Amino acid sequence: MSSDCYRRRMDRDVIGGLLTQWGESSYRMEQIIRAQRTGAQSWDDVTTLGKELRARLAEHGPLWSVTPRERLVSVDGTVKWRLGLHDGREIEAVLIAHARGRRTLCVSSQVGCALGCKFCSTGTMGFGRDLTTWEIFEQALIAAHEADQQGARLSNVVFMGMGEPMHNLPAVFGAIHEMHRPAPGLGISARQIAISTVGWVPGIAELQEFPLPVRLAVSLHAADDETRSKMMPINQRYPIYNLLSACRRYCDTTGRRVFIEYVLLDGVNDSQADAKRLANILRDGRFHVNLIEYNATGGEFQGSRPERRELFLATLERAGLEASVRRSRGADVAAACGQLVTAARGKAVGKVPTAS
Repeated sequence: MSSDCYRRRMDRDVIGGLLTQWGESSYRMEQIIRAQRTGAQSWDDVTTLGKELRARLAEHGPLWSVTPRERLVSVDGTVKWRLGLHDGREIEAVLIAHARGRRTLCVSSQVGCALGCKFCSTGTMGFGRDLTTWEIFEQALIAAHEADQQGARLSNVVFMGMGEPMHNLPAVFGAIHEMHRPAPGLGISARQIAISTVGWVPGIAELQEFPLPVRLAVSLHAADDETRSKMMPINQRYPIYNLLSACRRYCDTTGRRVFIEYVLLDGVNDSQADAKRLANILRDGRFHVNLIEYNATGGEFQGSRPERRELFLATLERAGLEASVRRSRGADVAAACGQLVTAARGKAVGKVPTAS
């Protein structure tokens, strides 16, 4: 495939327009997605289409709008991809293994991120652009095929990869519909799909009107505004009180709980006093706290020591909160958000386009 061809945007919207223009049946799109789902790499592999039609499509661009450039497999079974886009930019996706053959995909929704959380590698990249519905959905197709090859199934999707999903909700919602619908979609239960936000309050209001019962996760990471603002600049726009008020409105409207994500950072937010403050602001029973082991990115932060983590958890539980610990996975394959792409950029400065 020529580089000129690669740089053309070629997603389902473009392909669908071509098929309609050529008078092809709408079923052709289903055939294409089924072929991708089962591992087709190029138009030549989509053998359910006639040879002439495949050749015409290949003249306009490649089969995929995202292309794996690097695939790493952790000792714990985590798979991480660095994925190239038609304009030369890059994103990441991570597939996490669980018991009983289940797999969770951590999917990206943007190139980079505008919100600049201090402990996140993606935050150092700045904002590149939003992903399209199909650039998001194709990450799930790649992951579903990988799970099939492992004799497992893609059962869960979390929008916790690169980018702030609430800044790109039209494409995120479109991708969720494709993931949820039966074949040639992936048939994933909406309740097994979670959208994570660092606290974009207008997006929470939009999500509560979304017809599919997806879950909401909020990256809180501190129980007081001073600490949170130092780590997460968005807190200066939407302080904790405003953010949790939006979460409670979401709960009241949908009848669903909110999952509070809290990464434990040594000496920053992991004291017993921090735990008591967190319990105090969440004690009305509408929240579940996920304590996250920090996957260090090489910056100023370090993860909490195990004994401090366990004491933090016990303090929350004594206060009556539902809480659990999410173990760090894939540390040996740079599984934390943005690590693989930023490492690649460091090796090839100037080869990735700047934000436009």
